[in-house]
Amino acid sequence: MISGTAIDRATVEQIVRQIVLAQGGAPSGSAPNGASGDELVVSISARHCHLTDEHVEILFGPGAKLKPMKPLYQDGYYAAEQTVMLVGPRRRMLPNVRVLGPTRPHSQVELAFTDAISLGIDAPVRISGNIAGTPGCVLVGPAGVVELSEGVIRAARHVHMNQRHAAKYGVKSGELMKLRIEAPGCTTVLEDVIVRADDTSKLEVHIDTDEGNACFLDSATKFELKKQVPCNCH
Repeated sequence: MISGTAIDRATVEQIVRQIVLAQGGAPSGSAPNGASGDELVVSISARHCHLTDEHVEILFGPGAKLKPMKPLYQDGYYAAEQTVMLVGPRRRMLPNVRVLGPTRPHSQVELAFTDAISLGIDAPVRISGNIAGTPGCVLVGPAGVVELSEGVIRAARHVHMNQRHAAKYGVKSGELMKLRIEAPGCTTVLEDVIVRADDTSKLEVHIDTDEGNACFLDSATKFELKKQVPCNCH
């Protein structure tokens, strides 16, 4: 649903002024220097949103298009110059949330758990694109406001790979893997990493900022990815 009256006009004007005066924010999953498509890369996917063409024009003005700012590791994807303000229940806000491109058929917001708590939204863990029945929020841009009736998720940790990688690991799309991250004094194993295999993707795991901080990802020295064997404990 699209609405210009979801929050009062004075609040909208204040939010828009904040956005215009404070453009910025870090992109998600930026391409690591020197990494090849076959090398296992683990990226933190910071809070971000995906927009439809229609919502881009509502938020940034008639005829507006997303402007690539920085390429992401996966070919064809990028962090856009544009950002939006997210408004949750009781007018809790997150400013400068980066828009990622290209545009999509449905708008979607991806948050870490602490982001969702900050906004007052009970966001479920979902794979990207699976937004049916999820909470919504209000998006505010320099030119307008969009109210999403659904689309706010905590992105499930997942691994992108091509079919050759999938054959090597003995997995297929939808199956689960384990990621072992070695870091000084903080070796961590993350389970339930969902496989997303296609014909062209580079080998890359996406985790959110909470997970990245918990496993000390910035100081990691080794990554190991294995197929997760179903437990027959019961």
